[in-house]
Amino acid sequence: MPLSDDQPHTRTRLPVAEQTTPVTGRQARPLRTLLAILGVVTLLVIAVSIANRDKAVPGRTPAASSGDRANGGTAPAADHTAASGQQPVTTTANGIATGYPHTEQGAQSAAANYAVALGSTDMFRPDTRHTVLATLADPTVLPALQARMDQAFSPETVARYGLDAQGKAPKGQLFVSRIVPVGTRTTNSADTATKVDVWCTGLYGLAGDDSSLPVTQDWYTLTITMRWTGSDWKLTDYSRAAGPAPLPGDNQAATAKEIADAVQQFGGFRYAR
Repeated sequence: MPLSDDQPHTRTRLPVAEQTTPVTGRQARPLRTLLAILGVVTLLVIAVSIANRDKAVPGRTPAASSGDRANGGTAPAADHTAASGQQPVTTTANGIATGYPHTEQGAQSAAANYAVALGSTDMFRPDTRHTVLATLADPTVLPALQARMDQAFSPETVARYGLDAQGKAPKGQLFVSRIVPVGTRTTNSADTATKVDVWCTGLYGLAGDDSSLPVTQDWYTLTITMRWTGSDWKLTDYSRAAGPAPLPGDNQAATAKEIADAVQQFGGFRYAR
């Protein structure tokens, strides 16, 4: 029977948990956003789990990258400045690394280490200079190369570095000549001969309180020409060109004592391509 206007209405209030409220567009958007975030997180967790599983299983090789697949399953070739992963040589002669492999990488390693030897303080003293050249040079060119170096490091030349005719520094001062190869590149390669450019930075000068020639930095490119002698790469010729040099930084110059201490306390490296 229909209720009349003068009859009281009865309202039933459901518990809060049972009330049904239409989902509006404003309420649906946060829900969709939350679901999207949860989906992305889930995918990331799955990807990390797969990667860790491949690394954790002994003897299992991780899946090849697209670059590997494009090269038939082999890793992309290293560029001219990247480390090859090959171990440096372990043999030395007169303190200079020798016994390089008959490869392009071996030639670049030889050139870098030969550049260090050719820029060392040993080259300023006649006796040690001849030892360095005998270690590096091809025996067929050694006499001519030695005569050329003796002329380049004449008493007049070494005097410009503040040294005496025997290449010795004044008392109380330390002569610094150290080369650091920055990179190498092969410019002409053959089975029995090769030419390698070594980009270098170097330190030269006298470290001492009364020095008139403080230690300064230099940048240059040394071109090393070598020949394969059957057991090692040997030097046959060299040339030097200035630069490329970067802009100088804002570093505060060290004192003469700090430079001298650093040169004596920090050893050099053996370089490998």
